[in-house]
Amino acid sequence: MPVAQHRIAETVAAELRARILAGADGYRLPTQDQLVKEFGVSHPSVREALRILETEGLVTVRRGSVGGAEVHRPDGSTAAYHLGLALQGGRVTLGDLAAGLRALEPMCAAQCAARADRNETVVPALGANVEESAGLVGDGVAFTRVAREFHDMLVGFAPNATVRYVVSSLVALWSVQEEAWAEALTRQGEYPTRAKAESAVRTHRRIVEEIAAGRADEAERVARAHLAATQSLLLDRFDDGVVNVSSAASRQAIRSGRHLRG
Repeated sequence: MPVAQHRIAETVAAELRARILAGADGYRLPTQDQLVKEFGVSHPSVREALRILETEGLVTVRRGSVGGAEVHRPDGSTAAYHLGLALQGGRVTLGDLAAGLRALEPMCAAQCAARADRNETVVPALGANVEESAGLVGDGVAFTRVAREFHDMLVGFAPNATVRYVVSSLVALWSVQEEAWAEALTRQGEYPTRAKAESAVRTHRRIVEEIAAGRADEAERVARAHLAATQSLLLDRFDDGVVNVSSAASRQAIRSGRHLRG
């Protein structure tokens, strides 16, 4: 491609990128013909601009006579997936991911305990999750999914948006690894005991109680100890394993946003 055309495409892509990021949900790009007319550029330059945005995950270009560009505003699942690719490409181990999560997730428990509205917003939602998980003790895969959602929600209620995006990405990546682990061990009949699942439920209740009482330091301490204990179940087997988001199941789980509520 000639250099001039590439620079034109970059300029058009930069303008469209800014519109997508600033636009409201449901924002639609003009058609390619409209973009050609608006920017006064060639069709190849517009197509290249859209390809740039497509590689960034901001649009999906539909080919053919009825083609167009479907806009995808980036969200937490986008951040988690691309972070996961970076970690996998860097051959970052599950042990390293776990240590990062232990350093950051418990701070979210403390932030939840410091919220003035915690007993109207945080506590009811976390409490409902605890009761749901208590009813699933004995069903390894289902219990793991709901119990992991407790951690997702804990981070999702952190009042600082930057903290939510960063830590939610780590939680999503860990949750995908843990659910795959739970499914594998369940198939092998080796899932951890009912007693360990019941212990996790009790600890989740304790964290909710500390948040409800506004005891931020204690909520953080209990959350950190609990996280270390639950992580050890996976790390005892797969500590040196590399973070993996490249499988179809992992991509689907992350991109669905299932682990990024809040």
